[in-house]
Amino acid sequence: MTPAPDPRTLVLGAGAWGTALAIGAARHGAARVTLWARDDAQAREIAERRDNARYLPGQALPESLRVTGGDALALAADADLVVIATPMAALREWLSAMAGLRVPVAWLCKGFERAASDHQPGLLGHEIAAEVAPALQAGVLSGPSFAQEVARGQPTALVAASAHAAVRDALVAAFHGPTLRVYANDDVAGVEVGGAVKNVLAIATGLCDGLGLGLNARAALITRGLAEITRLGVALGARPETFMGLSGLGDLVLTATGDLSRNRQVGLLLARGQTLAQAVASLGHVAEGVYSARTVAQRARLLGVDMPITDAVVALLEGRLQPAQAVAALMGRDPKSEGA
Repeated sequence: MTPAPDPRTLVLGAGAWGTALAIGAARHGAARVTLWARDDAQAREIAERRDNARYLPGQALPESLRVTGGDALALAADADLVVIATPMAALREWLSAMAGLRVPVAWLCKGFERAASDHQPGLLGHEIAAEVAPALQAGVLSGPSFAQEVARGQPTALVAASAHAAVRDALVAAFHGPTLRVYANDDVAGVEVGGAVKNVLAIATGLCDGLGLGLNARAALITRGLAEITRLGVALGARPETFMGLSGLGDLVLTATGDLSRNRQVGLLLARGQTLAQAVASLGHVAEGVYSARTVAQRARLLGVDMPITDAVVALLEGRLQPAQAVAALMGRDPKSEGA
């Protein structure tokens, strides 16, 4: 009897995170891994150099990792698992195009889609999938992780979240290895809310640290930020216990305190007097919290969920408050019960 071939994993998007996960999957050899780049010239350069000099310089690609451009949908039709590693702004288009696929599809992006209007809020990834590809077996791979550390093989734990066991199993099989531990979870809403809102709160923590407010203030922001995440998540159908796990507390602590966090860097730069445009331009990469903060606040408002830290970040990003004023607005709120 001929043994079944190794499963084929396709990672769509050769940014830092897509490249890092493709490296991780190829390194432990559980699947045949292909990394797809939108730009054919970029794909050829990465394949020839065995290095993604633009987004993940200095991290050698395993020889087994195939890098290509071309027709992404044709590649997806021939894969056993498709992983979308693009920014949130592109997720709707990709899921729409893949609505008829019969293989598991997962995404890596964290955040809310940009709101269409004040009365039509932006959606989370699983909400987009339900709208444009309801028959798709879909899910998300999330958790506390910096691309550079995953690419270097430093220990990392992630969460594979989906309502479909086949998606969870495929993600675990593809990415779980000696240095990358993948836990399964069926609370997709909880995992996505944690991954989305922590980016906004990391901006607030960066602001706090940039203003030199101290470790007490940082601890307070992280703790009260977790309360905001949980309130919004429960209102969107998540289980409260999810937010004490990797995609809640874990991702919040990493993004709010780690110097590799782009969202934290935005807060630090704003505290130092840079404009938002200057801060974003200096990063050279997408900081999802900048683009999703207003949508997070909008979803909370429509659901009647109180999120004062998020509101202060939105006011800061929109120029309605200066850094010191944002802090003063939070500290000047009326006393309340911690559980409220």
